[in-house]
Amino acid sequence: MSQDSSLTFEQAFSRLEEILEKMNSSTLALDESIRLYEEADALIQLCQQRLGQAETKIEMLVKNREGDLQLSANGTPTTQPFSSSSHVLQG
Repeated sequence: MSQDSSLTFEQAFSRLEEILEKMNSSTLALDESIRLYEEADALIQLCQQRLGQAETKIEMLVKNREGDLQLSANGTPTTQPFSSSSHVLQG
């Protein structure tokens, strides 16, 4: 599987795990090791991009009632851990 920007975070992470297992459990030719390393590097970049996008979305969701982003003492946006039970809408 080659690196593809349409992969989800979970798909990219799963492929990274496959590559790691393959590199740790078998004797690979140098060319194959390099190819896998390059694929892993691209997948790591994709995962970092997806995580950055998710962090941005979370920061936008953590707002006070006036719609302003809540900032920490050092001026960075505050985030909250996601818990499905605490985010259930009550009707």
